[in-house]
Amino acid sequence: MANYDWILIGGGITGAALSYELARQGGSVLLMEKDGVLNGATRYSYGGLAHWAGKTPMLKALGEEGIQRYRTLSEELEADIQFRELDLLMPIAPGCDVEAVEADLADCRIPPRRISVAAACELEPLLDPAALEVVLWARHGHINPLLTALAFQKALQRLGGSLLITTATALRRQGARITGVESGADCYGAGQVVVCAGGWTRALLRQAGIRVPIYYTHAESLELEPSDLQLKALVMSVPVQRLELERQAAHPDRDPLWDEPGHELCPPILDAGILQFVDGSIRMGQISRVLTDPHAEVDAAASEAQIRAQAGRYLPKLAHLPGRWYRCLVAFSADHQPLVGSLPGWEGLQLFSGFSNPLPILPALARRFAQQAYGQADEWIPALSPARFAQVLS
Repeated sequence: MANYDWILIGGGITGAALSYELARQGGSVLLMEKDGVLNGATRYSYGGLAHWAGKTPMLKALGEEGIQRYRTLSEELEADIQFRELDLLMPIAPGCDVEAVEADLADCRIPPRRISVAAACELEPLLDPAALEVVLWARHGHINPLLTALAFQKALQRLGGSLLITTATALRRQGARITGVESGADCYGAGQVVVCAGGWTRALLRQAGIRVPIYYTHAESLELEPSDLQLKALVMSVPVQRLELERQAAHPDRDPLWDEPGHELCPPILDAGILQFVDGSIRMGQISRVLTDPHAEVDAAASEAQIRAQAGRYLPKLAHLPGRWYRCLVAFSADHQPLVGSLPGWEGLQLFSGFSNPLPILPALARRFAQQAYGQADEWIPALSPARFAQVLS
Protein backbone atom coordinates (compact mmCIF):
# COMPACT_ATOMS: atom_id res chain seq x y z
CA MET A 1 0.00 0.00 0.00
CA ALA A 2 1.37 3.39 -1.00
CA ASN A 3 1.64 5.93 1.82
CA TYR A 4 1.56 9.72 1.69
CA ASP A 5 1.76 12.61 4.10
CA TRP A 6 -1.43 13.98 2.56
CA ILE A 7 -4.28 12.57 0.51
CA LEU A 8 -6.75 15.10 -0.84
CA ILE A 9 -10.13 13.94 -2.13
CA GLY A 10 -11.42 16.19 -4.90
CA GLY A 11 -9.29 17.60 -7.70
CA GLY A 12 -11.33 20.71 -8.48
CA ILE A 13 -9.95 24.16 -7.84
CA THR A 14 -9.97 23.85 -4.03
CA GLY A 15 -8.28 20.47 -3.83
CA ALA A 16 -5.83 21.32 -6.61
CA ALA A 17 -4.83 24.61 -4.97
CA LEU A 18 -4.30 23.03 -1.55
CA SER A 19 -2.41 20.02 -2.90
CA TYR A 20 -0.03 22.36 -4.71
CA GLU A 21 0.61 24.40 -1.57
CA LEU A 22 1.21 21.28 0.56
CA ALA A 23 3.69 20.00 -2.02
CA ARG A 24 5.45 23.37 -1.93
CA GLN A 25 6.00 22.78 1.78
CA GLY A 26 7.73 19.49 0.99
CA GLY A 27 4.93 17.06 1.78
CA SER A 28 4.28 13.89 -0.19
CA VAL A 29 0.85 14.51 -1.72
CA LEU A 30 -1.74 12.43 -3.55
CA LEU A 31 -4.65 14.26 -5.15
CA MET A 32 -7.60 12.01 -5.99
CA GLU A 33 -10.18 13.15 -8.57
CA LYS A 34 -13.04 11.00 -9.85
CA ASP A 35 -13.42 12.66 -13.26
CA GLY A 36 -10.79 12.57 -15.99
CA VAL A 37 -12.40 15.78 -17.25
CA LEU A 38 -13.62 17.97 -14.40
CA ASN A 39 -17.41 18.08 -14.45
CA GLY A 40 -18.50 19.66 -11.18
CA ALA A 41 -18.68 23.10 -9.63
CA THR A 42 -15.19 24.06 -10.87
CA ARG A 43 -16.18 23.34 -14.46
CA TYR A 44 -19.40 25.35 -14.20
CA SER A 45 -18.31 28.13 -11.88
CA TYR A 46 -18.71 31.74 -12.94
CA GLY A 47 -15.14 32.35 -11.81
CA GLY A 48 -15.95 35.71 -10.27
CA LEU A 49 -13.58 37.15 -7.69
CA ALA A 50 -15.48 39.53 -5.41
CA HIS A 51 -12.35 40.47 -3.51
CA TRP A 52 -13.97 43.81 -2.66
CA ALA A 53 -16.96 42.26 -0.86
CA GLY A 54 -15.53 41.12 2.49
CA LYS A 55 -17.16 42.75 5.51
CA THR A 56 -15.21 41.32 8.45
CA PRO A 57 -11.56 42.10 9.25
CA MET A 58 -10.62 38.54 8.24
CA LEU A 59 -12.45 38.57 4.91
CA LYS A 60 -11.17 42.05 4.09
CA ALA A 61 -7.58 41.03 4.74
CA LEU A 62 -7.91 37.74 2.85
CA GLY A 63 -9.70 39.47 -0.04
CA GLU A 64 -6.77 41.83 -0.50
CA GLU A 65 -4.25 39.01 -0.15
CA GLY A 66 -6.22 36.81 -2.51
CA ILE A 67 -6.51 39.29 -5.36
CA GLN A 68 -2.79 40.03 -5.12
CA ARG A 69 -2.09 36.31 -5.50
CA TYR A 70 -4.40 36.01 -8.49
CA ARG A 71 -2.62 38.86 -10.25
CA THR A 72 0.62 36.87 -10.32
CA LEU A 73 -0.75 33.32 -10.33
CA SER A 74 -0.38 32.69 -14.07
CA GLU A 75 3.33 33.42 -13.81
CA GLU A 76 3.71 31.32 -10.67
CA LEU A 77 1.88 28.31 -12.13
CA GLU A 78 3.41 28.70 -15.60
CA ALA A 79 -0.05 28.63 -17.19
CA ASP A 80 -2.62 31.19 -18.29
CA ILE A 81 -5.55 31.20 -15.86
CA GLN A 82 -7.17 34.05 -17.86
CA PHE A 83 -7.18 36.43 -14.93
CA ARG A 84 -8.89 39.74 -15.71
CA GLU A 85 -10.23 42.73 -13.84
CA LEU A 86 -13.57 43.85 -15.26
CA ASP A 87 -16.42 46.23 -14.52
CA LEU A 88 -19.17 44.60 -12.49
CA LEU A 89 -22.58 46.17 -13.01
CA MET A 90 -25.19 45.37 -10.38
CA PRO A 91 -28.74 46.42 -11.22
CA ILE A 92 -30.84 46.61 -8.07
CA ALA A 93 -33.89 44.48 -8.66
CA PRO A 94 -37.20 46.38 -9.04
CA GLY A 95 -39.14 46.72 -5.81
CA CYS A 96 -36.08 46.44 -3.57
CA ASP A 97 -35.23 49.01 -0.94
CA VAL A 98 -32.34 50.78 -2.65
CA GLU A 99 -31.10 52.48 0.52
CA ALA A 100 -31.11 49.16 2.40
CA VAL A 101 -29.12 47.44 -0.36
CA GLU A 102 -26.55 50.24 -0.44
CA ALA A 103 -26.32 50.30 3.36
CA ASP A 104 -25.68 46.55 3.41
CA LEU A 105 -22.83 46.93 0.90
CA ALA A 106 -21.35 49.97 2.62
CA ASP A 107 -19.40 47.69 4.99
CA CYS A 108 -17.53 46.00 2.14
CA ARG A 109 -13.76 46.31 1.83
CA ILE A 110 -14.34 48.41 -1.28
CA PRO A 111 -18.00 49.51 -1.27
CA PRO A 112 -19.68 49.53 -4.70
CA ARG A 113 -20.83 52.95 -5.82
CA ARG A 114 -23.96 54.05 -7.59
CA ILE A 115 -23.63 55.10 -11.22
CA SER A 116 -26.16 56.47 -13.68
CA VAL A 117 -28.06 54.29 -16.11
CA ALA A 118 -26.30 56.12 -18.94
CA ALA A 119 -22.89 55.35 -17.43
CA ALA A 120 -23.84 51.69 -17.00
CA CYS A 121 -24.91 51.44 -20.63
CA GLU A 122 -21.69 53.06 -21.73
CA LEU A 123 -19.74 50.40 -19.83
CA GLU A 124 -21.97 47.65 -21.25
CA PRO A 125 -23.72 48.73 -24.49
CA LEU A 126 -25.79 45.52 -24.65
CA LEU A 127 -27.75 46.50 -21.53
CA ASP A 128 -31.37 47.54 -22.01
CA PRO A 129 -31.69 50.94 -20.28
CA ALA A 130 -35.45 50.47 -19.90
CA ALA A 131 -34.78 47.54 -17.55
CA LEU A 132 -32.55 49.59 -15.25
CA GLU A 133 -33.53 51.80 -12.33
CA VAL A 134 -30.51 51.92 -10.02
CA VAL A 135 -27.12 50.41 -10.87
CA LEU A 136 -24.11 49.84 -8.63
CA TRP A 137 -20.56 49.45 -9.92
CA ALA A 138 -17.45 47.71 -8.64
CA ARG A 139 -14.17 46.55 -10.12
CA HIS A 140 -14.28 42.78 -10.12
CA GLY A 141 -11.79 40.01 -10.69
CA HIS A 142 -12.35 37.02 -12.94
CA ILE A 143 -10.58 33.77 -13.78
CA ASN A 144 -11.29 30.68 -15.80
CA PRO A 145 -11.73 28.27 -12.87
CA LEU A 146 -11.25 25.14 -14.98
CA LEU A 147 -7.94 26.35 -16.40
CA THR A 148 -6.89 27.46 -12.93
CA ALA A 149 -7.58 24.03 -11.45
CA LEU A 150 -5.66 22.33 -14.26
CA ALA A 151 -2.76 24.74 -13.74
CA PHE A 152 -2.62 23.88 -10.04
CA GLN A 153 -2.75 20.15 -10.86
CA LYS A 154 0.18 20.40 -13.27
CA ALA A 155 2.18 22.53 -10.85
CA LEU A 156 1.57 19.88 -8.17
CA GLN A 157 2.98 17.21 -10.45
CA ARG A 158 6.04 19.31 -11.28
CA LEU A 159 6.74 19.43 -7.55
CA GLY A 160 6.62 15.62 -7.35
CA GLY A 161 3.02 15.25 -6.19
CA SER A 162 0.68 12.65 -7.68
CA LEU A 163 -2.69 13.03 -9.40
CA LEU A 164 -4.82 9.91 -9.53
CA ILE A 165 -8.05 9.71 -11.51
CA THR A 166 -10.14 7.43 -9.34
CA THR A 167 -13.17 7.48 -7.07
CA ALA A 168 -12.65 7.48 -3.33
CA THR A 169 -15.05 4.76 -2.22
CA ALA A 170 -14.31 4.67 1.51
CA LEU A 171 -12.17 6.10 4.27
CA ARG A 172 -9.86 3.72 6.12
CA ARG A 173 -10.11 4.09 9.87
CA GLN A 174 -8.86 2.74 13.14
CA GLY A 175 -11.35 3.80 15.79
CA ALA A 176 -11.67 7.57 15.55
CA ARG A 177 -8.56 7.96 13.41
CA ILE A 178 -8.64 8.12 9.61
CA THR A 179 -5.61 6.35 8.18
CA GLY A 180 -6.18 6.50 4.45
CA VAL A 181 -8.53 6.13 1.52
CA GLU A 182 -9.90 3.17 -0.39
CA SER A 183 -10.67 3.19 -4.09
CA GLY A 184 -12.28 -0.09 -5.01
CA ALA A 185 -9.73 -2.80 -4.20
CA ASP A 186 -6.87 -0.29 -3.89
CA CYS A 187 -5.79 1.30 -0.61
CA TYR A 188 -3.71 4.40 0.06
CA GLY A 189 -2.35 5.33 3.46
CA ALA A 190 -2.04 8.91 4.68
CA GLY A 191 -0.92 10.90 7.67
CA GLN A 192 -3.77 13.30 6.93
CA VAL A 193 -6.80 13.01 4.64
CA VAL A 194 -8.32 16.29 3.48
CA VAL A 195 -11.80 16.27 1.93
CA CYS A 196 -12.08 18.91 -0.79
CA ALA A 197 -15.13 17.40 -2.49
CA GLY A 198 -17.35 20.49 -2.50
CA GLY A 199 -21.03 19.66 -2.75
CA TRP A 200 -20.29 15.92 -2.45
CA THR A 201 -18.48 16.31 0.89
CA ARG A 202 -21.52 15.59 3.04
CA ALA A 203 -22.49 12.41 1.18
CA LEU A 204 -18.91 11.12 1.14
CA LEU A 205 -18.46 11.53 4.88
CA ARG A 206 -21.93 10.24 5.70
CA GLN A 207 -20.93 6.91 4.12
CA ALA A 208 -18.21 6.73 6.76
CA GLY A 209 -20.64 7.60 9.55
CA ILE A 210 -19.16 11.07 9.99
CA ARG A 211 -21.34 14.13 10.53
CA VAL A 212 -20.22 17.35 8.93
CA PRO A 213 -21.86 20.82 8.94
CA ILE A 214 -21.72 21.37 5.21
CA TYR A 215 -24.60 21.61 2.74
CA TYR A 216 -25.17 22.17 -0.96
CA THR A 217 -27.42 23.80 -3.48
CA HIS A 218 -28.28 22.50 -6.92
CA ALA A 219 -27.00 25.41 -9.04
CA GLU A 220 -28.55 25.65 -12.50
CA SER A 221 -27.20 27.86 -15.27
CA LEU A 222 -26.88 28.06 -19.04
CA GLU A 223 -23.69 27.94 -21.07
CA LEU A 224 -24.27 29.86 -24.28
CA GLU A 225 -22.18 29.22 -27.35
CA PRO A 226 -19.74 31.90 -28.53
CA SER A 227 -21.28 34.48 -30.82
CA ASP A 228 -20.43 37.77 -32.48
CA LEU A 229 -21.86 39.58 -29.45
CA GLN A 230 -19.18 40.72 -27.04
CA LEU A 231 -19.86 41.64 -23.43
CA LYS A 232 -17.61 44.28 -21.93
CA ALA A 233 -18.75 43.91 -18.32
CA LEU A 234 -20.15 41.39 -15.86
CA VAL A 235 -23.80 41.89 -14.95
CA MET A 236 -25.32 40.52 -11.75
CA SER A 237 -28.46 41.71 -10.03
CA VAL A 238 -28.53 42.58 -6.33
CA PRO A 239 -29.39 41.80 -3.62
CA VAL A 240 -28.07 38.25 -3.96
CA GLN A 241 -30.88 35.99 -2.77
CA ARG A 242 -28.69 32.91 -2.50
CA LEU A 243 -27.15 34.08 0.77
CA GLU A 244 -30.51 34.16 2.55
CA LEU A 245 -31.44 30.82 0.97
CA GLU A 246 -28.27 29.26 2.38
CA ARG A 247 -28.90 30.75 5.82
CA GLN A 248 -32.37 29.26 6.00
CA ALA A 249 -31.34 25.88 4.59
CA ALA A 250 -28.49 25.48 7.09
CA HIS A 251 -30.51 26.27 10.20
CA PRO A 252 -29.62 23.70 12.90
CA ASP A 253 -33.24 22.57 13.15
CA ARG A 254 -33.10 21.44 9.53
CA ASP A 255 -29.80 19.59 9.76
CA PRO A 256 -31.36 16.11 10.32
CA LEU A 257 -33.41 16.51 7.12
CA TRP A 258 -30.23 16.77 5.06
CA ASP A 259 -29.66 13.06 5.55
CA GLU A 260 -33.13 12.17 4.26
CA PRO A 261 -33.41 12.31 0.44
CA GLY A 262 -36.62 13.78 -0.93
CA HIS A 263 -36.84 17.10 0.91
CA GLU A 264 -36.91 20.57 -0.63
CA LEU A 265 -36.01 22.71 2.36
CA CYS A 266 -36.65 26.13 0.81
CA PRO A 267 -38.28 27.48 -2.35
CA PRO A 268 -35.78 27.95 -5.20
CA ILE A 269 -34.40 31.38 -6.04
CA LEU A 270 -33.03 32.93 -9.22
CA ASP A 271 -30.19 35.45 -9.12
CA ALA A 272 -29.74 36.96 -12.57
CA GLY A 273 -26.11 36.94 -13.67
CA ILE A 274 -24.35 37.08 -17.04
CA LEU A 275 -20.67 36.99 -17.93
CA GLN A 276 -18.52 36.08 -20.90
CA PHE A 277 -15.34 34.05 -20.81
CA VAL A 278 -12.25 34.79 -22.87
CA ASP A 279 -13.20 32.08 -25.39
CA GLY A 280 -16.50 33.88 -26.08
CA SER A 281 -18.79 31.45 -24.27
CA ILE A 282 -21.35 33.06 -21.96
CA ARG A 283 -22.51 31.92 -18.54
CA MET A 284 -26.09 32.88 -17.70
CA GLY A 285 -27.93 32.00 -14.52
CA GLN A 286 -28.51 31.04 -11.89
CA ILE A 287 -31.22 29.11 -10.10
CA SER A 288 -30.34 27.68 -6.68
CA ARG A 289 -32.39 24.81 -5.25
CA VAL A 290 -32.13 23.17 -1.84
CA LEU A 291 -32.86 19.52 -2.53
CA THR A 292 -31.53 16.95 -0.08
CA ASP A 293 -30.98 14.32 -2.76
CA PRO A 294 -27.82 15.14 -4.76
CA HIS A 295 -29.28 13.18 -7.67
CA ALA A 296 -32.77 14.78 -7.55
CA GLU A 297 -34.47 15.39 -10.87
CA VAL A 298 -35.45 18.89 -11.94
CA ASP A 299 -37.33 20.27 -14.93
CA ALA A 300 -34.44 21.46 -17.09
CA ALA A 301 -36.64 23.03 -19.77
CA ALA A 302 -38.59 25.08 -17.25
CA SER A 303 -35.40 26.21 -15.54
CA GLU A 304 -33.86 27.25 -18.85
CA ALA A 305 -36.91 29.32 -19.72
CA GLN A 306 -36.82 31.09 -16.35
CA ILE A 307 -33.12 31.91 -16.64
CA ARG A 308 -33.46 33.22 -20.19
CA ALA A 309 -36.44 35.39 -19.24
CA GLN A 310 -34.81 36.88 -16.14
CA ALA A 311 -31.36 37.52 -17.61
CA GLY A 312 -32.94 38.61 -20.88
CA ARG A 313 -34.59 41.53 -19.11
CA TYR A 314 -31.18 43.14 -18.78
CA LEU A 315 -29.48 41.80 -21.92
CA PRO A 316 -32.25 40.97 -24.40
CA LYS A 317 -29.89 40.27 -27.31
CA LEU A 318 -28.47 37.31 -25.40
CA ALA A 319 -31.77 35.76 -24.38
CA HIS A 320 -32.14 33.50 -27.41
CA LEU A 321 -28.55 32.55 -28.16
CA PRO A 322 -28.07 28.78 -28.45
CA GLY A 323 -26.68 26.99 -25.43
CA ARG A 324 -27.28 24.26 -22.93
CA TRP A 325 -28.63 23.94 -19.42
CA TYR A 326 -26.50 22.36 -16.74
CA ARG A 327 -26.38 21.99 -13.00
CA CYS A 328 -23.83 21.18 -10.36
CA LEU A 329 -23.68 20.96 -6.58
CA VAL A 330 -22.26 23.99 -4.78
CA ALA A 331 -21.17 23.56 -1.17
CA PHE A 332 -21.86 26.11 1.55
CA SER A 333 -21.85 26.47 5.32
CA ALA A 334 -24.27 28.16 7.69
CA ASP A 335 -22.19 31.35 7.87
CA HIS A 336 -21.18 31.56 4.16
CA GLN A 337 -17.53 30.87 5.00
CA PRO A 338 -15.56 27.72 4.14
CA LEU A 339 -14.80 24.85 6.49
CA VAL A 340 -11.04 24.66 6.91
CA GLY A 341 -9.24 22.37 9.33
CA SER A 342 -9.72 19.32 11.53
CA LEU A 343 -13.14 17.85 12.19
CA PRO A 344 -13.76 17.58 15.96
CA GLY A 345 -13.68 14.03 17.28
CA TRP A 346 -11.58 12.67 14.42
CA GLU A 347 -7.85 12.37 13.96
CA GLY A 348 -6.20 12.42 10.56
CA LEU A 349 -9.24 14.02 8.88
CA GLN A 350 -9.53 17.61 7.72
CA LEU A 351 -11.89 19.66 5.56
CA PHE A 352 -11.14 22.25 2.92
CA SER A 353 -14.53 22.84 1.38
CA GLY A 354 -17.49 25.21 1.16
CA PHE A 355 -15.96 27.82 -1.14
CA SER A 356 -19.21 28.83 -2.84
CA ASN A 357 -18.86 32.50 -1.97
CA PRO A 358 -15.24 33.05 -0.94
CA LEU A 359 -13.48 31.93 -4.17
CA PRO A 360 -11.40 35.14 -4.08
CA ILE A 361 -9.75 34.07 -0.83
CA LEU A 362 -8.99 30.50 -1.97
CA PRO A 363 -5.29 30.89 -2.92
CA ALA A 364 -4.57 32.83 0.25
CA LEU A 365 -6.25 30.20 2.45
CA ALA A 366 -4.59 27.29 0.65
CA ARG A 367 -1.16 28.80 1.28
CA ARG A 368 -1.97 29.64 4.89
CA PHE A 369 -3.36 26.14 5.54
CA ALA A 370 -0.17 24.55 4.21
CA GLN A 371 2.11 26.88 6.10
CA GLN A 372 0.25 26.25 9.34
CA ALA A 373 0.41 22.49 8.74
CA TYR A 374 4.19 22.81 8.64
CA GLY A 375 4.57 24.84 11.79
CA GLN A 376 3.74 28.47 10.99
CA ALA A 377 0.96 29.80 13.21
CA ASP A 378 -1.79 31.56 11.29
CA GLU A 379 -3.97 34.48 12.25
CA TRP A 380 -7.12 33.45 10.41
CA ILE A 381 -7.24 29.67 9.83
CA PRO A 382 -8.49 28.82 13.35
CA ALA A 383 -11.59 31.00 12.84
CA LEU A 384 -12.66 28.78 9.92
CA SER A 385 -12.47 25.52 11.86
CA PRO A 386 -15.51 23.20 11.57
CA ALA A 387 -15.56 23.32 15.38
CA ARG A 388 -17.40 26.65 15.15
CA PHE A 389 -20.52 24.59 14.42
CA ALA A 390 -20.34 22.59 17.65
CA GLN A 391 -24.13 22.68 18.03
CA VAL A 392 -24.59 20.71 14.79
CA LEU A 393 -21.70 18.32 15.45
CA SER A 394 -22.76 17.45 18.99
